[in-house]
Amino acid sequence: MNEELVQAVTDRLAAMLAQDQELPAALLVGGAPTEPLGYRYVAEKPYCAVVIGRLSYTQLLFFREEAVYSALAEGLPVYLWLPGLPHRQKPCRSRPLLSRLSTAERELRSLGILPAGGSLKRRFISGEEARRLKAEHEAVPPGAVLSPLARDILERGKDDLP
Repeated sequence: MNEELVQAVTDRLAAMLAQDQELPAALLVGGAPTEPLGYRYVAEKPYCAVVIGRLSYTQLLFFREEAVYSALAEGLPVYLWLPGLPHRQKPCRSRPLLSRLSTAERELRSLGILPAGGSLKRRFISGEEARRLKAEHEAVPPGAVLSPLARDILERGKDDLP
């Protein structure tokens, strides 16, 4: 075997794993998004956000995920990956069903769940992530959407905020 090739592949895999570990942790509900949203997905705490990925018709219509409601109650950001919703993945020919699916999506968003993915290609920055960015002297990604607390931390330097 070519030792240089083996070493190059090993180095590349190590770099990919290290890069993945640097991302903030998010609880994944549903299937994983097919595009990067700036988080590594975990199944249990600790995490700083929740990402709702691909959902089935039933999961969307009867959404009862305790972890999502707990995260909202705790003030953690919750993101809904829009391309993962069934009525956005393929056309729905039943108007009544499409209406119920659209209503279910609006209900989730009315709880404070933030849209992500698709044409939105923007990263959402929470207060906790803003503190991490500031501590590590990292720039805010272009087009990022900042929570009010994140904006205060990054622009006004209010590190003592909750």
